[in-house]
Amino acid sequence: MTPLPADEGIISIPSAHSVDETVGRLQNFLQAKGIKLFALVDHSGEAATAGLHMPNTKLLIFGNPKAGTPLMLAEPTAAIDLPLKILVAEDAYGSVSVSWIDPAWLQQRHGFPPEFVSNIAAIRMLAEMAAE
Repeated sequence: MTPLPADEGIISIPSAHSVDETVGRLQNFLQAKGIKLFALVDHSGEAATAGLHMPNTKLLIFGNPKAGTPLMLAEPTAAIDLPLKILVAEDAYGSVSVSWIDPAWLQQRHGFPPEFVSNIAAIRMLAEMAAE
């Protein structure tokens, strides 16, 4: 079996802010929109506790059960990609990017009805607002 490209279905945009500022902006937007932040994974912080260096990298895991549950009911495998995630990462040159999985790609991957894409489409807006 041939592996898929690592960036298949992933959208990335540059952020005008540091990782921590971008994450803070995202947290504020999520709270203002009533979207639950389930977890904030500090990949670089965990790497440091293991004695390894990694550029500042954080993953926000968030969602709204009213939006995500219909997708998982329609196609249970969607639960492997939900809740939604946004990755905020600094590269070796200090540039920060915001990345997420394209909702249309998730629909193709799991085959839930196309009209449910709108349930998770706000991820783009959230990412763009945090990055600008």
